Amino acid sequence: MIQNVNWIGLRTLYMKEVRRFFKVQTQTIWAPAATTLLQLMIFSVALGGAGREVLGVPFAAFVAPGLIVMGMMQNAFQNASFSFLAGKIQGTIIDLLMPPLTEGELMVALVAGAVTRAVLVGLALAAAMAFWPGVSLSMAHPWAVAWFGLMGSVFLALLGLLSSIWAEKFDHNAAFTNFLITPLTMLSGTFYVISNLSPLFQTISRGNPFFYIISGFRFGFLGESDIGSTNQAVLHGAIGVGLLNVVLAAIAYKVLRSGWKLKS
Repeated sequence: MIQNVNWIGLRTLYMKEVRRFFKVQTQTIWAPAATTLLQLMIFSVALGGAGREVLGVPFAAFVAPGLIVMGMMQNAFQNASFSFLAGKIQGTIIDLLMPPLTEGELMVALVAGAVTRAVLVGLALAAAMAFWPGVSLSMAHPWAVAWFGLMGSVFLALLGLLSSIWAEKFDHNAAFTNFLITPLTMLSGTFYVISNLSPLFQTISRGNPFFYIISGFRFGFLGESDIGSTNQAVLHGAIGVGLLNVVLAAIAYKVLRSGWKLKS
């Protein structure tokens, strides 16, 4: 037993977050899944014709894992970025700050709620894509699927939490999404292998954490990725993503503890 943890309060806030997005599941789970399926259809038709293969598999099978984890990450960000921002705008932020929860408990509950939504979106996408022609979701390395799926969701949930603390209106949060999250996601190798890029842009891509998350998740299904084709090569990326989450969690904790833009 870990002492001095308000387990009841932590569980209550977590369940509140889950019930909030589950009450509108058509918008928060099924709509993102449908949108991602449309992306799979469009890119498969546009780029996957004439039996094109990437990394030795049909193009649809190559792009499907990246779309699944991309959908998971985007929804983790959206869920985590909503609570504080909506509370500040509606004047109900006190409902999150007044209960007897430490900053760490508050952060864990909000991030866990966002990750739960991400996992549900990922499962919905995987179930739909399993019936897509040319897509096989058999897992070559289940550990990579679980690790990069969860770490990618935690990473975007922490970014969403920080975004909601910084933002003062929904426009600010939309700018964070449009000018940071979306470009990093689209330029991460979701729809291509970075070996097709010039050396300069390959170097830039390898500085993008989204690249390691999406490539590592793809490795879990295909056994091949831009990172490498061995467990050891991908493990280095897995450790890097884990350490990045630890740093980001420490920053989020410090910001919450300071009360910046929350208690002023």
